[in-house]
Amino acid sequence: MLRNTGRLLRHSPTPHKQKPFFLTQLRGKICAQNINCANAEVAAERVSVYHTARMTRLYPNDTIAAIATAPGAGAIAIVRVSGPDAFAIADRLFRCPAPPPSQRAAGTFVHGQVVLPDTGEVADDALLLVFRAPYSYTGEDAVELQGHGGTLPARRILQAVLACGARQAEPGEFTKRAFLNDKLDLTQAEAVLDLIAARSDRAARLATAQLDNALGRTLRKISDSVLAAAADVEAMLDFPDDELPQSVPTEICCQLDAIMAQISALLATWHEGHLVREGARVVIAGAPNVGKSTLLNLLTGRERAIVTPHPGTTRDTIEETLVLQGIPIHLTDTAGLRNAPEQIEQEGIRRTHAALEQADLCIYLVDASQPLQKGDADFLASRSPHKTMILGNKIDLGQQIHVQNVQNHEYLAVSLKNEPKIDEIQAKMVKKIVPDPVLGDSTHVAISTRHQKLLHNAQEYVTNAKEALKTGSEADYLPAANLLRDALEEIGQILGENCPPDVLEAIFSRFCVGK
Repeated sequence: MLRNTGRLLRHSPTPHKQKPFFLTQLRGKICAQNINCANAEVAAERVSVYHTARMTRLYPNDTIAAIATAPGAGAIAIVRVSGPDAFAIADRLFRCPAPPPSQRAAGTFVHGQVVLPDTGEVADDALLLVFRAPYSYTGEDAVELQGHGGTLPARRILQAVLACGARQAEPGEFTKRAFLNDKLDLTQAEAVLDLIAARSDRAARLATAQLDNALGRTLRKISDSVLAAAADVEAMLDFPDDELPQSVPTEICCQLDAIMAQISALLATWHEGHLVREGARVVIAGAPNVGKSTLLNLLTGRERAIVTPHPGTTRDTIEETLVLQGIPIHLTDTAGLRNAPEQIEQEGIRRTHAALEQADLCIYLVDASQPLQKGDADFLASRSPHKTMILGNKIDLGQQIHVQNVQNHEYLAVSLKNEPKIDEIQAKMVKKIVPDPVLGDSTHVAISTRHQKLLHNAQEYVTNAKEALKTGSEADYLPAANLLRDALEEIGQILGENCPPDVLEAIFSRFCVGK
C-alpha cells in the first residue's frame, strides 16, 4: 500500500501548550468577517485574553484540597491535597517524627498530629501518606491526611489545609488534573464517574473495564486505521493518474469498510450500555383493581403499595427500583385508568399518562377472568408491541382472555394471588427491554451517549470519504482525505485529545468534590 506520511500531520494528543481548536475557530471567524486591520487586531487581542483565561482555568498550577470520603460517621475521614505546595503545606501543619513529610519517600505513611497553623492547637490524630509526581493519582505532588471519621474532624483538617494556602477543590478536579497530566484519557475519567455511580455488579464491571482503558484501546485501533487510510489517500495525490494502480482506490475502500464495521460494532453497544448505566423505566398500568400494586409488591419483595379490594386505592405514582440481570429497573406503579369523577384521581391518571410517555416498557394488566374491556382494547391499540407486555391476572377466577385477543402484544396469563410466575415475568421484562443483547460476559466495552454522537459523526465522514473515492476522480481525493481527517477529530474528542474546554468542564462538574 502507498505511503507518503510526509504530507500528513501525525494524529497525536494535543500538547498542553498547543493552542486549542476553539482559538483557531475564533481567529477564523475574525478573518471571515470583512473588518479593517485595526478592528482585527483588537478582536485578536480579545481572543488572546480569552485564550489565556481559559488556559489558566483548564491547566491550573495551584494546590487544591478536599474531603475525599463521604460525610457522616465512619472509621476514617480522608482529606486529599494535590499541587506544587502539597509538601510545604504538610510540613507546616503535620507534626510527626523526623524527617518531615516533604523529605519522606513516595508511597510511605507516618503517624502524627494535624495542628492548626495559627494557634498550634491539635485538630486531630492522623496518618499522612506521601505521593510524589508523576506517580500520584493526579500526576502531581500529593498527600492524604487520614483522620478520625465523622464530619467535624474532617472539616477541621480541611480548614487547616486551606488556612495554609490550598484552594477548595472543585467537583471532579482531582480526576480532571489526572486527565490533564496524561494519567488517563477522557474515557477513563468518565469511567471513574460510572464506577462511583454504578448500581449493579454488571455496571461496575463495565466501568472497571473502561477504567482499564478497554474502550480507549479500541478507539485508538480505529484511529490508527483511519490515519493509515488518510495517509494512503494523500499519497495518491502525488501520483499522476496514468501511474496510479487502478486497484489502489478499491483497496482503500476495503480499508474504510473495515473501519465502518468496527465503528458500527461500537455503536451497537450504546443501547444496552445506556440501560446498564442509567436503568430502564418500567410503568405498571391498567384499569383499577386489576393487581398493579400487587405486582409492584411481588417484584420488589416487600409491601411497598397499599392493596385493597376497592378500585382507585392508588391515587399517585409509586416508584421503586430493582436490578434484573445487571440492569436497574425503575418501576412505577400508577393510578388505574378510567373516567374518574374525583379531581385527585384525575390528577393521578394524568401522571400515569405522563409516566407512560417516558417509559421503556409498559406492563399492562387486565382482568383475565372477564372479556377484554373496550378501554383496555383502545389502550393496547395505541401502544407499540415492542414496548408493551400484557399480564392477564386473576386466571384463578376463570380465563376469558387469550393470546388471540390481544393482537400482536406479548401476553402472559397469571394469578398474582396463587401463581404469580414472578421469575417468568422478570425474564420477559428483560427480553422486552433488551431484545437483542450484544454485551456478553466477555464484552467489556459499551459507549455512552457522548461517544455515540461523536462516533456517528465519524462514521458519516468515513462513509462520505468512501463515496468520494469510488468516483475514481483525482479531484475527489483531497476531499476524501479531509473527511478522514474530520473522522480523526471526532474520535480524538472521545479520547479527550482535542475536546472543547466547555465539554471537559461539563463532564468533570458531574463528579463529587474530592474525586
